[in-house]
Amino acid sequence: MLSKLIVGAATAATLMSGVAFAQSSTVNGAAGGAITGAIVGGPVGAAVGGVAGAVVGTAIDPPPQKVITYVREAPAPSARVVVKEKVVVGQPLPETVVVTPIPDDPTYAYAVVNDERVIVEPSSRKVIQVIK
Repeated sequence: MLSKLIVGAATAATLMSGVAFAQSSTVNGAAGGAITGAIVGGPVGAAVGGVAGAVVGTAIDPPPQKVITYVREAPAPSARVVVKEKVVVGQPLPETVVVTPIPDDPTYAYAVVNDERVIVEPSSRKVIQVIK
């Protein structure tokens, strides 16, 4: 059983590394973790590194500076929005919160929640950054 897991992990790491290198010179996420794990700990390290890399690789890239500046300077809505849930990067905003698209970059939207300005990904409503 363990030998099948090790062989499977090594095969997956090899396949993922080839795909990752073909796409970009920077390897990140599961493939990057698997490669690093394989170098450090062999096939078992590849399996562990792949899982750790997948978790780290899902981090959200920060929005461009022009988006951050727009959200800082945009007028706040007249109605104050308060939610019980803590606003957390990577988590979606509740459906009750209205998000406003960024006019010059519709790949981002923003909201003012609990007196904090947040930048979100419009389709998933996932918080990308909380502006302090």
